[in-house]
Amino acid sequence: MKPENLEIINRSFTIQAPNFENNSVNFSKEEYLHYMLSCIAPHKQDIVLEVAAGTCVCGRSFSPLVQSVVCLDATVPMLHIGKQKAENSNLNNMIFLKGYAQELPFLDNSFDIVFSRLAFHHFTDINIVFSEMVRVLKPGGKLVMIDMQAADESSRNIEDKIETLRDPSHVKNLSKEEMKNLFTEYNITLQKCETTEIQQQLKNWLALTKTPESVQNKITSLMQADISGQEKTGFYPYIKDNTICFKQKWILMIGKK
Repeated sequence: MKPENLEIINRSFTIQAPNFENNSVNFSKEEYLHYMLSCIAPHKQDIVLEVAAGTCVCGRSFSPLVQSVVCLDATVPMLHIGKQKAENSNLNNMIFLKGYAQELPFLDNSFDIVFSRLAFHHFTDINIVFSEMVRVLKPGGKLVMIDMQAADESSRNIEDKIETLRDPSHVKNLSKEEMKNLFTEYNITLQKCETTEIQQQLKNWLALTKTPESVQNKITSLMQADISGQEKTGFYPYIKDNTICFKQKWILMIGKK
């Protein structure tokens, strides 16, 4: 089952692929990756699946610690970069597979760890994806979800509007309760739920997606208005070193099947 917004996703992430792991945008923050791994505590015999893997930065972090890692993504240029980086690091226990989170091409109960990072806000049907992740997870296995937390209810619409202006493949951010409800609905025992603030610089965040200048100007104006006390954007922007910054709230959830 192809995602409804597949064409938009492929177009957006083909643009982002070359710079997706750039240090100027903290989507691959190394210390956070190390912390994530310490929380998940994988075993050497584990077989791991990264869903909507992008450039497979998480999968590559798992690789030295487990038996094997499968990285699945719908956008081939992202996978190509992940594969090249894995080869450069001599990570030989990884498989890179084009596929869709909505219909994972694996048998039931195949993986010890199934995780997805910063992907659920791109899915038009989160229940289908989550149920697929649960299906391929072994009993007793760990399901890990990391994504950005939605703004307060009063600002959610404007926050998602700005996210979509920047990246048309964005659908919507989920609240912490909406994420928790997925674990409850599919009988996954939630063992950890933790929020971490990640600072982003507005100009670098917009540059990653090669957002058109006119759209950049519109988003920047909305952020400046928020800073000056006008309509809230849900991003809580502020000025640091003469640059507009904001902090994303990343939620790490770890559950057991």
